[in-house]
Amino acid sequence: MKEELVFETIGDFLLRRLRDIGISHVFGVAGDFNLEFLEQLAETPGMCWVGCCNELNAAYAADGYARTRGLAALVTTYGVGELSALCGVAGAFAEHVPVVSITGAPPLADIERHALLHHTAGDGDYQNMLACAAQFSTAHARLSPQNAVTEIDRCLTACVREKRPVYLQLPSDVAGVRVQVPTEPLVIDFVSGRDALDRFAILSREALERSSAVVLLIDGDVARYGLADHVIRLADRLDCGIAVMGTAKGVIDEDHGRYLGTYTGAYSQPEVREAVEAADCLIKVAVRLADSTTGSFSQKLHNRSTIELEAWRARVKGEDVYGLFLGDALDRLSRTCASRAPFSKVGASQKDSQQPSPSDGSVAQNWFWRRIGEFLRRGDVVAAENGTSLSGMLGVRLPANVTFLAQTLWGAIGYTLPATFGSLIGAPNRRHLLFIGDGSFQLTAQELSSILRHRLKPIIFLLNNDGYTIERLILGEKRSYNDIQPWHYAELGKVFAGDAAYTSHRVATQSELEFALQHAEQSDSCCFIEVVMERMDAPASLRSLGPVYAQQDYGAEYVAEVSRQ
Repeated sequence: MKEELVFETIGDFLLRRLRDIGISHVFGVAGDFNLEFLEQLAETPGMCWVGCCNELNAAYAADGYARTRGLAALVTTYGVGELSALCGVAGAFAEHVPVVSITGAPPLADIERHALLHHTAGDGDYQNMLACAAQFSTAHARLSPQNAVTEIDRCLTACVREKRPVYLQLPSDVAGVRVQVPTEPLVIDFVSGRDALDRFAILSREALERSSAVVLLIDGDVARYGLADHVIRLADRLDCGIAVMGTAKGVIDEDHGRYLGTYTGAYSQPEVREAVEAADCLIKVAVRLADSTTGSFSQKLHNRSTIELEAWRARVKGEDVYGLFLGDALDRLSRTCASRAPFSKVGASQKDSQQPSPSDGSVAQNWFWRRIGEFLRRGDVVAAENGTSLSGMLGVRLPANVTFLAQTLWGAIGYTLPATFGSLIGAPNRRHLLFIGDGSFQLTAQELSSILRHRLKPIIFLLNNDGYTIERLILGEKRSYNDIQPWHYAELGKVFAGDAAYTSHRVATQSELEFALQHAEQSDSCCFIEVVMERMDAPASLRSLGPVYAQQDYGAEYVAEVSRQ
């Protein structure tokens, strides 16, 4: 009996495929070229539209959702919308966050005629937006009735396997076209070649047999691919410690017996630095050595033997092995390596014995972060904005099962507020804490209204240190370009909340902060805590790195000249 042909609109097929890979919310901003697709979305069971205040915030929200839920979808309109979102998509590309970016484009007929339409450059060029998106997507396509089925599956498969954004341009007159579609769900596997696995096993066994001290150093892809348990299983087999890059904070339980601490080159805790740099064999799990995670390239990784693992490749003894999935490589190492000498946990793993105590003194950075360490709970989602918030939180030992949201590599300020919104949509039953500076907050403050609109209940700490302290520590301590307009931050709820429940506090002393924390523990609504701090107060790590980044960016001679002025 001949199988019956099945037809579906291209928009509906795309939405079905998004559901197949686990996406149930779509972030974005409506525009005239994407409205039919949004109509289709509204009629699709199991899919929810999440409108944001602007496209940049929507991209950040999708990023945050993907970090909590695994994958995300973003919808914008052609030109003005997608270019506004591009910074957020580029950040997801840099940080290996899988986001499906869908742009409603002008009608395909007008594209083919090179018509001069609104939201275009007025030159008839319809390749320019594709070219922009291609720079920050691992796969991209303009959908047509002829290619939609194959291109949707190709791009979504790339997004899932490579953990990077993909771009689908959906012309407005294409979304409603019915085409023949497969009925089976999209299944995406992660399979390594047998020859690659066997060759990797031989090379890695030889490297490990010659090594007496082994350490695992991991990066963010361990979280993206959900491989923390694989790493711990390998560490147990090797009886070795695990150090993390700053981009992988929270991936390993920081109270786990094998956790060493964060490796940041010369700015690491001495015990962590010695363990990593003195290891005979260093197993680097998807490690990327960026200036922001190594203290301006201060690492000294001259280990006698190195096993380098990437998402789909390994490098051992100078030989590259392709077609090897990271999870399979970790598992093969666990099965083939010999047991080793007992592991000794370094001192850096011990909890900070200094307990904070409230007083009527001002809220200094060092006291604040110690106190926050006591406030955190198992299973929290913690977002830390670039600057004093990220630097401070990197020094806090996280409880088990905490998800840590930060944009350590891309470093776009303002990222964490909308990213927290996205994560709240994806995991509304987890407690969320956001730490953000006043300068960063002003970039994306509108998305606080979306948090309140959806009756979400984060605890937001606004660190008010009167401008861009991180920049002041690099250059221009007293220059006006590091100043911002003061806002009445704690009163924003009156503008944004509507009829949503909302509480706020403005604190300047330790006792005031204690009162606010007690209230936040009991609150059943969004709790906003503005913490007033001294302008140049910063975590010790940030104070140390400021001059280092100044010299990296401008040279020692120029920095010295500016300092004399």
